[in-house]
Amino acid sequence: MKRPTLEAVAARAGVSRATVSRVVNGQTTVAPHIRDVVVRAIDELGYVPNSAARSLVTQRTDSIALVVSEPPTRVFSDDPLFATVIRSASLELEAADKQVVLMLASTAKSHARVERYIASGHVDGVMLISMHGADPLPSAIARMRVPVVSYGRPAVPIDIPFVDNDNVGGAEKAVRHLLDSGRNRIATIAGPLDMIAGQDRLAGYRNVLRDSDRRSIVAVGDFTRESGAIAMRQLLRDDPSLDAVFVANDLMAVGALQALRQAGRSVPGDVALVGFDDIEAAKYTDPPLTTMRHPVSDQASAMVQLLLGLFQGGPSDPIILPTELVIRDSA
Repeated sequence: MKRPTLEAVAARAGVSRATVSRVVNGQTTVAPHIRDVVVRAIDELGYVPNSAARSLVTQRTDSIALVVSEPPTRVFSDDPLFATVIRSASLELEAADKQVVLMLASTAKSHARVERYIASGHVDGVMLISMHGADPLPSAIARMRVPVVSYGRPAVPIDIPFVDNDNVGGAEKAVRHLLDSGRNRIATIAGPLDMIAGQDRLAGYRNVLRDSDRRSIVAVGDFTRESGAIAMRQLLRDDPSLDAVFVANDLMAVGALQALRQAGRSVPGDVALVGFDDIEAAKYTDPPLTTMRHPVSDQASAMVQLLLGLFQGGPSDPIILPTELVIRDSA
Protein backbone atom coordinates (compact mmCIF):
# COMPACT_ATOMS: atom_id res chain seq x y z
CA MET A 1 0.00 0.00 0.00
CA LYS A 2 1.16 3.51 -0.78
CA ARG A 3 1.92 5.72 2.16
CA PRO A 4 -0.82 8.37 2.70
CA THR A 5 0.29 11.82 1.56
CA LEU A 6 -0.33 15.33 2.79
CA GLU A 7 -2.48 15.87 -0.29
CA ALA A 8 -4.62 12.84 0.58
CA VAL A 9 -5.24 14.22 4.07
CA ALA A 10 -6.16 17.60 2.61
CA ALA A 11 -8.65 15.98 0.20
CA ARG A 12 -10.24 13.93 3.00
CA ALA A 13 -10.54 16.96 5.27
CA GLY A 14 -11.68 19.30 2.52
CA VAL A 15 -8.95 21.86 3.24
CA SER A 16 -5.79 23.05 1.52
CA ARG A 17 -2.45 21.27 1.71
CA ALA A 18 -1.03 24.34 3.47
CA THR A 19 -3.66 24.05 6.23
CA VAL A 20 -2.77 20.39 6.83
CA SER A 21 0.90 21.33 6.93
CA ARG A 22 0.24 23.99 9.57
CA VAL A 23 -1.65 21.48 11.74
CA VAL A 24 1.05 18.81 11.38
CA ASN A 25 3.77 21.30 12.29
CA GLY A 26 1.97 22.48 15.40
CA GLN A 27 1.22 26.03 14.28
CA THR A 28 -1.53 27.83 16.20
CA THR A 29 -3.00 29.81 13.31
CA VAL A 30 -5.63 27.17 12.41
CA ALA A 31 -9.16 27.49 13.83
CA PRO A 32 -9.95 24.76 16.40
CA HIS A 33 -12.87 23.26 14.42
CA ILE A 34 -10.73 23.00 11.27
CA ARG A 35 -7.86 21.51 13.28
CA ASP A 36 -10.26 18.83 14.58
CA VAL A 37 -11.33 17.93 11.03
CA VAL A 38 -7.70 17.64 9.90
CA VAL A 39 -6.69 15.53 12.90
CA ARG A 40 -9.63 13.21 12.26
CA ALA A 41 -8.56 12.80 8.60
CA ILE A 42 -4.98 12.06 9.71
CA ASP A 43 -6.25 9.33 12.07
CA GLU A 44 -8.55 7.81 9.46
CA LEU A 45 -5.83 7.61 6.79
CA GLY A 46 -3.04 6.65 9.15
CA TYR A 47 -0.90 9.52 7.90
CA VAL A 48 2.62 9.75 9.38
CA PRO A 49 4.55 13.00 8.75
CA ASN A 50 7.81 12.74 6.85
CA SER A 51 10.30 13.75 9.53
CA ALA A 52 12.92 14.99 7.06
CA ALA A 53 10.44 17.20 5.24
CA ARG A 54 8.97 18.42 8.51
CA SER A 55 12.44 19.42 9.74
CA LEU A 56 12.94 21.51 6.62
CA VAL A 57 9.75 23.41 7.38
CA THR A 58 10.07 23.78 11.16
CA GLN A 59 13.89 23.98 11.35
CA ARG A 60 13.63 21.50 14.23
CA THR A 61 14.81 17.91 14.52
CA ASP A 62 13.05 17.16 17.84
CA SER A 63 16.29 15.41 18.85
CA ILE A 64 18.51 16.28 21.81
CA ALA A 65 22.13 15.17 22.18
CA LEU A 66 23.06 13.77 25.59
CA VAL A 67 26.86 13.99 25.58
CA VAL A 68 28.78 12.08 28.27
CA SER A 69 32.49 12.83 28.50
CA GLU A 70 33.44 9.39 29.78
CA PRO A 71 34.58 6.14 28.11
CA PRO A 72 32.05 3.32 27.61
CA THR A 73 33.70 1.28 30.38
CA ARG A 74 32.80 4.05 32.83
CA VAL A 75 29.31 4.85 31.54
CA PHE A 76 28.25 1.19 31.39
CA SER A 77 29.84 0.20 34.70
CA ASP A 78 28.41 -0.39 38.17
CA ASP A 79 28.13 3.37 38.74
CA PRO A 80 24.36 3.99 38.81
CA LEU A 81 24.67 7.74 38.25
CA PHE A 82 24.91 7.49 34.47
CA ALA A 83 22.01 5.07 34.11
CA THR A 84 19.84 7.24 36.36
CA VAL A 85 20.63 10.46 34.50
CA ILE A 86 20.10 8.89 31.07
CA ARG A 87 16.84 7.22 32.13
CA SER A 88 15.42 10.32 33.84
CA ALA A 89 16.38 12.68 31.03
CA SER A 90 15.01 10.29 28.39
CA LEU A 91 11.64 9.99 30.16
CA GLU A 92 11.39 13.76 30.53
CA LEU A 93 12.22 14.32 26.86
CA GLU A 94 9.83 11.58 25.75
CA ALA A 95 7.03 13.39 27.56
CA ALA A 96 7.95 16.48 25.53
CA ASP A 97 7.89 14.44 22.29
CA LYS A 98 11.67 14.65 21.89
CA GLN A 99 14.17 11.87 21.34
CA VAL A 100 17.60 11.41 22.87
CA VAL A 101 20.81 10.86 20.94
CA LEU A 102 23.38 9.41 23.37
CA MET A 103 26.95 10.35 22.47
CA LEU A 104 30.12 9.38 24.35
CA ALA A 105 33.06 11.76 24.09
CA SER A 106 36.19 10.72 25.96
CA THR A 107 38.86 11.01 23.23
CA ALA A 108 40.00 13.68 20.79
CA LYS A 109 38.51 11.65 17.93
CA SER A 110 35.12 11.31 19.63
CA HIS A 111 35.13 15.02 20.52
CA ALA A 112 35.59 15.90 16.84
CA ARG A 113 32.80 13.51 15.86
CA VAL A 114 30.39 15.04 18.39
CA GLU A 115 31.26 18.57 17.26
CA ARG A 116 30.65 17.68 13.60
CA TYR A 117 27.32 16.05 14.42
CA ILE A 118 26.04 19.02 16.39
CA ALA A 119 27.37 21.61 13.91
CA SER A 120 25.57 19.76 11.09
CA GLY A 121 22.21 20.56 12.67
CA HIS A 122 21.22 17.03 13.64
CA VAL A 123 19.97 18.11 17.09
CA ASP A 124 18.03 21.05 18.52
CA GLY A 125 19.98 21.18 21.78
CA VAL A 126 22.71 19.57 23.86
CA MET A 127 22.96 18.28 27.43
CA LEU A 128 26.48 17.81 28.80
CA ILE A 129 27.28 15.27 31.53
CA SER A 130 30.46 14.48 33.48
CA MET A 131 32.57 17.31 32.13
CA HIS A 132 36.23 17.42 33.16
CA GLY A 133 38.33 20.55 33.51
CA ALA A 134 40.25 20.34 30.24
CA ASP A 135 37.24 19.26 28.18
CA PRO A 136 37.02 21.47 25.05
CA LEU A 137 33.41 20.53 24.23
CA PRO A 138 31.52 23.15 26.31
CA SER A 139 33.39 26.03 24.66
CA ALA A 140 33.13 24.48 21.18
CA ILE A 141 29.37 23.92 21.47
CA ALA A 142 28.77 27.37 22.94
CA ARG A 143 30.41 28.89 19.86
CA MET A 144 27.90 27.03 17.65
CA ARG A 145 25.02 28.96 19.29
CA VAL A 146 23.15 25.72 19.91
CA PRO A 147 21.08 25.69 23.14
CA VAL A 148 23.15 23.78 25.70
CA VAL A 149 22.88 22.96 29.40
CA SER A 150 25.23 21.14 31.75
CA TYR A 151 24.55 18.51 34.39
CA GLY A 152 26.69 20.12 37.06
CA ARG A 153 28.55 23.41 37.02
CA PRO A 154 31.13 23.37 34.21
CA ALA A 155 34.72 23.01 35.35
CA VAL A 156 35.85 25.60 32.80
CA PRO A 157 34.97 29.31 33.06
CA ILE A 158 32.20 29.39 30.46
CA ASP A 159 28.77 30.95 30.67
CA ILE A 160 26.35 28.10 29.96
CA PRO A 161 23.23 27.21 32.00
CA PHE A 162 23.58 24.33 34.45
CA VAL A 163 21.78 22.34 37.11
CA ASP A 164 23.75 21.17 40.13
CA ASN A 165 23.27 20.12 43.73
CA ASP A 166 24.71 21.86 46.77
CA ASN A 167 28.01 19.98 46.82
CA VAL A 168 29.76 22.31 49.22
CA GLY A 169 26.86 22.53 51.66
CA GLY A 170 26.26 18.78 51.50
CA ALA A 171 29.87 18.01 52.32
CA GLU A 172 29.75 20.49 55.19
CA LYS A 173 26.67 18.75 56.65
CA ALA A 174 28.38 15.36 56.40
CA VAL A 175 31.55 16.48 58.18
CA ARG A 176 29.63 18.36 60.88
CA HIS A 177 27.67 15.16 61.53
CA LEU A 178 30.94 13.32 62.11
CA LEU A 179 32.21 16.06 64.44
CA ASP A 180 28.94 16.15 66.36
CA SER A 181 29.15 12.39 66.90
CA GLY A 182 32.49 12.84 68.68
CA ARG A 183 34.95 11.99 65.89
CA ASN A 184 38.26 13.84 66.00
CA ARG A 185 40.57 12.69 63.20
CA ILE A 186 38.39 13.01 60.13
CA ALA A 187 39.85 12.18 56.73
CA THR A 188 38.30 12.43 53.29
CA ILE A 189 38.43 10.51 50.03
CA ALA A 190 37.96 13.27 47.46
CA GLY A 191 36.63 12.84 43.96
CA PRO A 192 38.67 13.75 40.86
CA LEU A 193 39.87 17.31 41.19
CA ASP A 194 39.32 18.16 37.53
CA MET A 195 35.57 17.89 38.18
CA ILE A 196 33.49 20.46 40.04
CA ALA A 197 31.81 17.82 42.24
CA GLY A 198 35.24 16.66 43.40
CA GLN A 199 36.46 20.21 44.02
CA ASP A 200 33.32 21.41 45.81
CA ARG A 201 32.94 18.39 48.10
CA LEU A 202 36.59 18.71 49.10
CA ALA A 203 36.05 22.43 49.74
CA GLY A 204 33.08 21.68 52.01
CA TYR A 205 35.15 19.17 53.99
CA ARG A 206 38.00 21.65 54.41
CA ASN A 207 35.66 24.49 55.40
CA VAL A 208 34.37 22.60 58.43
CA LEU A 209 37.77 21.31 59.56
CA ARG A 210 39.27 24.79 59.23
CA ASP A 211 36.55 26.21 61.46
CA SER A 212 37.17 23.47 64.06
CA ASP A 213 40.99 23.85 64.02
CA ARG A 214 41.57 20.35 62.70
CA ARG A 215 43.94 19.41 59.92
CA SER A 216 42.82 17.93 56.62
CA ILE A 217 43.74 14.34 55.80
CA VAL A 218 43.11 13.80 52.08
CA ALA A 219 43.34 11.00 49.56
CA VAL A 220 41.96 11.35 46.02
CA GLY A 221 39.91 8.82 44.05
CA ASP A 222 38.11 8.90 40.72
CA PHE A 223 34.54 8.10 41.85
CA THR A 224 35.01 4.35 41.23
CA ARG A 225 34.75 1.56 43.81
CA GLU A 226 38.35 0.46 43.22
CA SER A 227 39.74 3.95 43.77
CA GLY A 228 37.86 4.18 47.08
CA ALA A 229 39.55 1.01 48.35
CA ILE A 230 42.99 2.21 47.23
CA ALA A 231 42.49 5.64 48.80
CA MET A 232 41.27 4.11 52.07
CA ARG A 233 44.39 1.95 52.34
CA GLN A 234 46.50 5.06 51.71
CA LEU A 235 44.71 6.98 54.47
CA LEU A 236 45.27 4.16 56.96
CA ARG A 237 48.98 4.20 56.13
CA ASP A 238 49.19 7.99 56.42
CA ASP A 239 47.24 8.24 59.68
CA PRO A 240 46.49 4.92 61.43
CA SER A 241 44.64 6.74 64.23
CA LEU A 242 41.95 8.30 62.02
CA ASP A 243 38.44 7.63 63.32
CA ALA A 244 36.18 8.94 60.55
CA VAL A 245 36.13 9.38 56.77
CA PHE A 246 33.93 11.52 54.54
CA VAL A 247 33.87 9.94 51.08
CA ALA A 248 32.92 12.10 48.07
CA ASN A 249 30.60 9.47 46.59
CA ASP A 250 28.93 6.25 47.67
CA LEU A 251 30.67 4.02 45.16
CA MET A 252 34.07 4.96 46.59
CA ALA A 253 32.60 4.51 50.07
CA VAL A 254 31.71 0.91 49.20
CA GLY A 255 35.35 0.34 48.26
CA ALA A 256 36.48 2.07 51.46
CA LEU A 257 34.26 -0.22 53.56
CA GLN A 258 35.90 -3.25 51.98
CA ALA A 259 39.40 -1.89 52.66
CA LEU A 260 38.52 -1.12 56.30
CA ARG A 261 37.18 -4.63 56.77
CA GLN A 262 40.34 -6.13 55.28
CA ALA A 263 42.43 -3.97 57.63
CA GLY A 264 40.51 -5.26 60.64
CA ARG A 265 38.80 -1.93 61.37
CA SER A 266 35.16 -2.04 62.46
CA VAL A 267 32.60 0.44 61.11
CA PRO A 268 31.45 2.53 62.90
CA GLY A 269 33.27 1.29 66.03
CA ASP A 270 36.80 2.16 64.90
CA VAL A 271 36.04 4.33 61.89
CA ALA A 272 32.79 6.12 61.02
CA LEU A 273 32.03 6.51 57.33
CA VAL A 274 29.80 8.95 55.42
CA GLY A 275 29.28 8.88 51.66
CA PHE A 276 27.56 11.13 49.13
CA ASP A 277 24.75 10.43 46.60
CA ASP A 278 22.53 7.87 48.42
CA ILE A 279 22.68 5.27 45.66
CA GLU A 280 20.43 2.24 46.07
CA ALA A 281 23.35 0.06 47.22
CA ALA A 282 23.94 2.37 50.22
CA LYS A 283 21.00 0.72 51.99
CA TYR A 284 22.49 -2.75 51.62
CA THR A 285 26.17 -2.32 52.52
CA ASP A 286 27.40 -3.88 55.76
CA PRO A 287 26.78 -1.74 57.74
CA PRO A 288 24.25 0.38 55.80
CA LEU A 289 25.88 3.61 54.66
CA THR A 290 25.20 7.05 56.11
CA THR A 291 25.26 9.42 53.16
CA MET A 292 24.18 12.71 51.65
CA ARG A 293 21.12 12.25 49.45
CA HIS A 294 21.74 13.85 46.08
CA PRO A 295 18.59 14.08 43.93
CA VAL A 296 20.05 12.66 40.69
CA SER A 297 16.68 12.09 39.00
CA ASP A 298 15.43 15.53 39.96
CA GLN A 299 18.64 17.11 38.72
CA ALA A 300 18.35 15.32 35.35
CA SER A 301 14.68 16.33 35.00
CA ALA A 302 15.49 19.94 35.88
CA MET A 303 18.25 19.92 33.26
CA VAL A 304 15.75 18.88 30.58
CA GLN A 305 13.22 21.51 31.66
CA LEU A 306 15.93 24.18 31.63
CA LEU A 307 16.88 23.22 28.06
CA LEU A 308 13.26 23.10 26.87
CA GLY A 309 12.75 26.52 28.42
CA LEU A 310 15.70 27.90 26.45
CA PHE A 311 13.93 26.91 23.23
CA GLN A 312 11.11 29.26 24.24
CA GLY A 313 13.41 32.09 25.30
CA GLY A 314 13.16 31.16 28.98
CA PRO A 315 15.66 32.03 31.75
CA SER A 316 19.14 30.55 31.81
CA ASP A 317 19.80 31.03 35.52
CA PRO A 318 21.63 28.15 37.28
CA ILE A 319 19.53 25.76 39.34
CA ILE A 320 21.01 24.44 42.61
CA LEU A 321 19.17 21.60 44.34
CA PRO A 322 19.50 20.85 48.08
CA THR A 323 21.05 17.75 49.63
CA GLU A 324 19.85 15.80 52.67
CA LEU A 325 21.74 13.82 55.32
CA VAL A 326 20.51 10.22 55.53
CA ILE A 327 21.72 8.62 58.76
CA ARG A 328 22.32 4.86 58.78
CA ASP A 329 24.58 2.56 60.75
CA SER A 330 28.01 3.48 59.30
CA ALA A 331 28.05 6.82 61.14
